[in-house]
Amino acid sequence: MRSLKYVVYSEGKYFVSQCLNVDVSSFGKTIDEAVANLKDAVELYLKDDPACSFYHTFPQLTK
Repeated sequence: MRSLKYVVYSEGKYFVSQCLNVDVSSFGKTIDEAVANLKDAVELYLKDDPACSFYHTFPQLTK
């Protein structure tokens, strides 16, 4: 399984999570929420991108 790297940083009252391999980011009130939201966003991005249709399972996110 392929893995995607991400970073999390604080922005005011929220945490921003940003995938380094694809141009997708998300946020949440906690780090865990920001990472979970990023995972959902990346899965939607890859699902809707015809160039990524070769994924049978979605990549893991790794810090």
